[in-house]
Amino acid sequence: MSHIAIISGSVRDGRKSHQVAEYLKKYIADNTLSASKIVDLKELKIPMLEDVQQVEENPSSSMQDFKSEIIKADAVIVIAPEYNGSYPATLKNAIDLFSKSFYRKPIGLVGVSTGDFGGVHAIVQLQSLFFKIKAFPSTIMPISRVDENIDEQGVALQKERIDKRAGLFMKELLWVTEAFSRMPK
Repeated sequence: MSHIAIISGSVRDGRKSHQVAEYLKKYIADNTLSASKIVDLKELKIPMLEDVQQVEENPSSSMQDFKSEIIKADAVIVIAPEYNGSYPATLKNAIDLFSKSFYRKPIGLVGVSTGDFGGVHAIVQLQSLFFKIKAFPSTIMPISRVDENIDEQGVALQKERIDKRAGLFMKELLWVTEAFSRMPK
């Protein structure tokens, strides 16, 4: 069974994207698809990048936790809210701090918005970033009108429709994860 790290990519109070992280963790567990853990940037309080060399030589415990979760994961799901047509700076900072940890990892991207487009602008930008650091963004799942689709406890309000989309998303991510596990390192 593979292990998936789910990055909750927002640190704002009242964030909606964390509800989606909770939903996916439950969905994965309920369908016994994989082991998963939410890596919550809000809880980790990762400092802003000043010097990569300094971080690599003397990382804080929260940075060590983030790095170890990414390294031990077989795949990573990134939950990214869309703020002003992009993803949060805190998410970019966390990825930049440990970009080498994402090397050759299958990445599933979930965009979240309260509007109609489901964070697709953030998804496209994250795809470009992950390709640049030699990770493999393999599947996407935009979630528009998050308030109408996932409640504050991470429960799908339109369960059949959201579960179907999550099932297709996970099927693709797990297929790529399995394919990558067979490749020489």
